[in-house]
Amino acid sequence: MPVTVLLVDDEPLVRAGLRAVLGAQPDIEVVGEAADGAAVIPLVRSLRPDVVAMDVRMPLLDGIEATRAVLRTVPDPPKILVITTFEDDEYVYEALRAGADGFLLKRSRPEEIVHAVRLVAAGDSLLFPASLRQLAARYGPDRAPAEPLAGARLTEREAEVLRLMARGLTNAEIAGRLVVGAETVKSHVSAVLAKLGARDRTQAVIAAYESGFVAPR
Repeated sequence: MPVTVLLVDDEPLVRAGLRAVLGAQPDIEVVGEAADGAAVIPLVRSLRPDVVAMDVRMPLLDGIEATRAVLRTVPDPPKILVITTFEDDEYVYEALRAGADGFLLKRSRPEEIVHAVRLVAAGDSLLFPASLRQLAARYGPDRAPAEPLAGARLTEREAEVLRLMARGLTNAEIAGRLVVGAETVKSHVSAVLAKLGARDRTQAVIAAYESGFVAPR
């Protein structure tokens, strides 16, 4: 089955460009479009897309609130890929905090856009470590508890895995670094997400930065 995508952007040219790029792929199908976040909920419910490619800045309902609404009200919600003009935009950081699975620049090359959609559809987070670190440093709360994430009760190995996740390493790369099996890393990552109450790797890394567990600077 193809990966189904809903495009949400107030610029018709952007939607047309994304539709042309994604629609040319045999394994991706654009099933709908919206010009504002206010139209997202009914379209998600009726079309059941795998991925929503969502602009962050829209006139009626921005991508942040639309993301929150989808994750709060839709059972088994789609993956949300934020599409943005500027990577250092506070709106991007807030959308990631709200639960978006990653972000992509509008000027990205066609192959990068296609890869991003496939990646988030497969359940992975589109995480750019340097960009997320800069966003956390600029827009995250300026606080560093004496015992970062103490309530999560991470084991020493889980804490090590979280630090490597914050550096952008994949499960396979973490396995190589720690000299353990990929399934072992997958179990540790799942445990970290569960203990932090995080939806995905992006949410876990943001929690690590905002708690002071990992320094964003």
